[in-house]
Amino acid sequence: MKPIPHQALITTIEIMAILVGAFSGFIEARRKRMDLVGVFTVAFITAFGGGTLRDILLDKRPLFWVLHQEYAILIFFLALVATPLIRTLRQMVSERLIVIADAIGLGLFAVAGVSQAQAAHMPLFIASMMGVITGIFGGVLRDIVCNEVPMVFRDGQPYAICAFFGCWLFIALQYFHFSDDFCLWASAAFITMLRLITWKFELRIR
Repeated sequence: MKPIPHQALITTIEIMAILVGAFSGFIEARRKRMDLVGVFTVAFITAFGGGTLRDILLDKRPLFWVLHQEYAILIFFLALVATPLIRTLRQMVSERLIVIADAIGLGLFAVAGVSQAQAAHMPLFIASMMGVITGIFGGVLRDIVCNEVPMVFRDGQPYAICAFFGCWLFIALQYFHFSDDFCLWASAAFITMLRLITWKFELRIR
């Protein structure tokens, strides 16, 4: 594998994505009135599901959260803190909050995924699909565990498509030799905003 551009930045984005993913997992688990074990499990699956599938498909060992055990430890301690906090704030938790957290996580995970795939010398289309998988699969697993039809499948609004377009924006910006920092942040912001716009204006795919 070739070195990933600005590995420190990718790591930062990955950590941010994990935190946002875990947050959406905390919220959904508490909405389902799960106990501490349930909260931790749902948060763990949401935070690591997409990256795990990406690493398996890329034949990358050890898995990223196994290589960085501090990620899993962080989710564990956050679950201890978040469980009583979210119980207290349960009335303030809304679908809007979950959608916003999901959109931010989608953008961050997707750009981390496409970067990792490019580092593994994947063709451009495959790299973009790896970004989409990294972006959406944690949320899919979260909704399945919570006995919900996954959000990506049920509301008819662009979700995976937002990640797909954002991954290609990342590839295009790289082609025109923009800095790695700009490519990553601009693409993540684009995915997040595109998802929120489609949700806000109820744009649907028929």
